[in-house]
Amino acid sequence: MNIPENLKYTKDHEWIRKEGDTAVVGITDYAQNELGDIVFIEVETVGEKLNQGDVFGTIEAVKTVSDLFMPASGEILEMNSAIENSPDLVNAEPFDNGWIIKIKLSDDSELDNLLDSTQYKELISA
Repeated sequence: MNIPENLKYTKDHEWIRKEGDTAVVGITDYAQNELGDIVFIEVETVGEKLNQGDVFGTIEAVKTVSDLFMPASGEILEMNSAIENSPDLVNAEPFDNGWIIKIKLSDDSELDNLLDSTQYKELISA
């Protein structure tokens, strides 16, 4: 199970990577493994400002549909166009080409409330 140390994590299995005043968001290796083969990702919130914990989209796998939650408050700047045509990128490369959205952060301090890699490892092994 890949859990990069440079990311922050939510209890709902999203990750976030800060890049200046923006951030990249995706789902964890654990989440994609639990979901199985991902067939569709829907994000209809591009351009909207959402709060930490709000639903920003859904992810559909062969066996289930799950909500995607904002790890931090901000405006959704874009959805990864590569996953629209190839949602399986989220399975193959959840931390690289399989990212889901980019956001403009409203409050960097919210990242302090998220899990680091050690805490996330503890969560998924409990």
